[in-house]
Amino acid sequence: MKQVNGQKLLASLGDGVKDIRGRITPDAPMDRVTWFHAGGLAELMFQPHDEEDLIAFLSILPEDVPMTVVGVGSNILVRDGGIPGVVLRLSAKGFGSAELAGENRVRAGAICPDKHVAAMAMDNGIGGFHFYYGIPGSIGGAARMNAGANGGETRDRVVEVTAIDRKGNKHVLSNADMGYAYRHSSASSDLIFTSVLFEGYAEDRAKIRADMDAVRSHRETVQPIREKTGGSTFKNPEGHSAWKLIDEAGCRGLVIGGAQMSSLHCNFMINNGQATGYDLEYLGEQVRREVFENSGIKLEWEIKRLGLFMPGREVRPFQGVTSE
Repeated sequence: MKQVNGQKLLASLGDGVKDIRGRITPDAPMDRVTWFHAGGLAELMFQPHDEEDLIAFLSILPEDVPMTVVGVGSNILVRDGGIPGVVLRLSAKGFGSAELAGENRVRAGAICPDKHVAAMAMDNGIGGFHFYYGIPGSIGGAARMNAGANGGETRDRVVEVTAIDRKGNKHVLSNADMGYAYRHSSASSDLIFTSVLFEGYAEDRAKIRADMDAVRSHRETVQPIREKTGGSTFKNPEGHSAWKLIDEAGCRGLVIGGAQMSSLHCNFMINNGQATGYDLEYLGEQVRREVFENSGIKLEWEIKRLGLFMPGREVRPFQGVTSE
């Protein structure tokens, strides 16, 4: 099994790295990035200074080197063997701003937190973004997975998404190009989202603030927001709520190693302090097994699992009666 070796990969890029203005970190610890605070090393982490710097880096990166894009680390689970190749983490300075872009329109960088877009929209009397106030992630991830909550979804607001491909070419994808479905887009996984243009509608600021307060109150009441968690662990199957299926299967509060299904909201997995990536993924697969045996319904992960297992610490995915 391949093991990460950041210094070797960095050396293979040659003198071209001297012209890169962003930060390049070999053997970067992913437990400092993910909200789970668990996982192995990124072989090489790159944080571009801006879009031009990203394109320059892509020009020196061999196409056979894998690249994984992460945002603020809110909905990813990194395995203990680390992530081979390059982990691209856009910088807040180059990709974290949001600005007005016409009547009832906002353009936000891919690393801009969802709740900042909600707050900016409220300040400018733009409705339709209150649901973002309760989503703990960034705009790039929201656009990629059609993030939603509290009656709203990203696809309801997206006008277009700007992206860069592995060859450094820029693309502008319309809402239709994104191929949105529940917690899914069909945009190529090779595209790196850099910004998103949204459109809302004129609405009274007091009404928007009340809606955002309701989102915050709901989240603080029913979600373990002060724990080391990654948000919703599993997607809601059609016609069902994942948390109810988990609860009915007796998995509320289930513990494996340092990982636990929250007793407050049992579709949230938490790190009780010393959980490994193995603990978290094993727990998730055990929950999938228990739910299937109890209800016949196979849960699908919403958390993205990345990287390699440590030798001898592999987690076998639960298959149920059909393949994944």
